[in-house]
Amino acid sequence: MKKLILWCVLLCSAQASLALAPYVQGSKLPAADLPTQLAQVEKKLQAEGFTVIGRHTSKGLPQHASLVVTDRAMLEAIRSIGGSAVIASGIRVGVKSDGTVSYMNPDYWYRAYLRTQFKTAQTAVKSVQMRLAKALGEGSGFGGDVAEADLSNYRYMFGMERFDSANSELSTHASFEEALKTVQGNLSKGVGSTSRVYEVLIPGSEMAVFGVAMNDPGEGEGWWVNKIGADHVAGLPYEVFIVGNKVYALYARYRIALAWPALGMGQFMGIINAPEAIRATLTRVAGGAERSN
Repeated sequence: MKKLILWCVLLCSAQASLALAPYVQGSKLPAADLPTQLAQVEKKLQAEGFTVIGRHTSKGLPQHASLVVTDRAMLEAIRSIGGSAVIASGIRVGVKSDGTVSYMNPDYWYRAYLRTQFKTAQTAVKSVQMRLAKALGEGSGFGGDVAEADLSNYRYMFGMERFDSANSELSTHASFEEALKTVQGNLSKGVGSTSRVYEVLIPGSEMAVFGVAMNDPGEGEGWWVNKIGADHVAGLPYEVFIVGNKVYALYARYRIALAWPALGMGQFMGIINAPEAIRATLTRVAGGAERSN
């Protein structure tokens, strides 16, 4: 009987160890204003070989910012995989004005974004994880837990969207070039109170991804992030990506849940309008036709 109990305890411990959190706590920065702190983080990341491609401060979240970088080996792995893997190009780091630093957990996010192709990029993923920890420190994981095996086909609950939901497609164009020009032009014009945080084009492919700030005070990201937890700032910005002649953005019942997996249903109901508001805004960026109610 004792052996059976011990076996059960060991089994439960093994299963728990396979759960991943979406974010990792970094080492705290000395007191300074937010721009100075961001500059300090940039230098740390550049020293470890990352390339800074964007800064983001959400409207309505003035004490929080995110920094986005890329990694050469990771981009090469993404190019090799192709298709929707392009969404994984940006590596996100969160900074708060009190000096708190956090960053996306590569093991978590790449399993979700690369899905069945994760193993193809695993060497690059491990390198990114190691160098983020070296640059920023490696504290505890936070933000909730998702079983490692569930991330490649993740959804928040039965009936909700997965990564490849049809709701993620925003528009179709005559060519990749037309799709790219449309998204670039609309972000430059600030369509839907948006702005471009970063842009990554994968050479020799028809793949691109943009980090998009949604700045509208009523329907932008600030209101819903404040409701569900701004400590997850390393989950921003939202992505719009192009594969071939189609433009996509992961539907928010998947994308928000992936970034905030510990959300209770009551919290989700408190932002019930966010998924369609996000989709409507990003559809305008993509040059697509808005859905009728």
